[in-house]
Amino acid sequence: MSAPEPNVPEAGAGGPNAPEGPGGAETDGERPGRTAAIGQGGGRHRRRRGRGERPVVPEAEFTSYYGLPILNRPTWKTLDIAGYLFLGGLAGGSSLLAAGAHATGRRALARSAKIGALGAISASTVALIHDLGRPGRFYNMLRVAKPTSPMSMGSWLLAAYGPLAGVSAVTEVTGLFRRSGAAATAGAAVLGPAVASYTAVLIADTAVPSWHEGYRELPFAFTGSGVAAAAGLGMLAAPVEQAGPARRAAVFGAALELGATAVMTRRMGLAAEPLERGRPGALMRVSKALTAAGAAAGLLAGRRSRTAAALSGAALLAGSAALRFGVFTAGVASAEDPKYTVLPQRERLRARSRERRRETSGGGSGGTGGTDGGGGEDGGPVV
Repeated sequence: MSAPEPNVPEAGAGGPNAPEGPGGAETDGERPGRTAAIGQGGGRHRRRRGRGERPVVPEAEFTSYYGLPILNRPTWKTLDIAGYLFLGGLAGGSSLLAAGAHATGRRALARSAKIGALGAISASTVALIHDLGRPGRFYNMLRVAKPTSPMSMGSWLLAAYGPLAGVSAVTEVTGLFRRSGAAATAGAAVLGPAVASYTAVLIADTAVPSWHEGYRELPFAFTGSGVAAAAGLGMLAAPVEQAGPARRAAVFGAALELGATAVMTRRMGLAAEPLERGRPGALMRVSKALTAAGAAAGLLAGRRSRTAAALSGAALLAGSAALRFGVFTAGVASAEDPKYTVLPQRERLRARSRERRRETSGGGSGGTGGTDGGGGEDGGPVV
């Protein structure tokens, strides 16, 4: 059963105090309050609501059929996949740092970065396979190379990068085949940025609102985060006198991560809300604080104090991990709430409708009769 409509005087030609017919019947074939309830008839004629009165139009609630989410909740395990995102970035950034340290003769920094890259990509692959359930599912993704699929390209990227990182680390530890090791180090560095950023492309290619809407800036944020994490590992493992490239990389990575994240959250609009609220919002704030503090402390005090360098490195690693877990959990939250799917779609439809009206009216204000100013944003009634 539908609730009775509120008895609001009709705002028509007779004014707000127009008389009713005998017995309270409508005089013009319309029910009292009908025009006001749907937002027509001019807001200046509508009687204002007094204290204690219920609103004519209830606040909209965004639900779906049977109370189920519009999108399926991502089935990926948080620890496995968020860890996979973090470790992949750490591996890619470490290969870049290793190549620079190798070229400048900083053996201790190069050694720690090469071993770190191999360890991170190995752990990342283990986390991915654990989420898939069995190794055969990962091997099946290598049967076909599909350039339009981020998952297919990512699988082949891992298959190419892993052996290069392995040869680079093994030759560094054993001292054998140094020329092959140098070539492998260079090859891993070439693939490093793609390894650090492709996971952002992978999750942005889904329909999950808080992932998909960040498709422009998220790869840059992940790349900067990976570079900052690798710099943190270098500051932890290498002597202070050799960690200069790591300190500079920390500043660059932190600036790229924080800048891209700030631009992304401003541009995303409503879809950025899960990144700012609840547990995901707390993780994002922790990531921002740790990343900024780690980069600043490493640059200012890391060159003089081994303890300060180690603390800065730990902060950078923790900040990078917090970013990946924050982005992952925000995506899950946005998939569970229908409004993050419905409202952006409505806004896009309204934008296209306004664009079509501008095209048909020649781009000017004449000819439309002010259709944009009557009711809702698209010229329709306010509901």
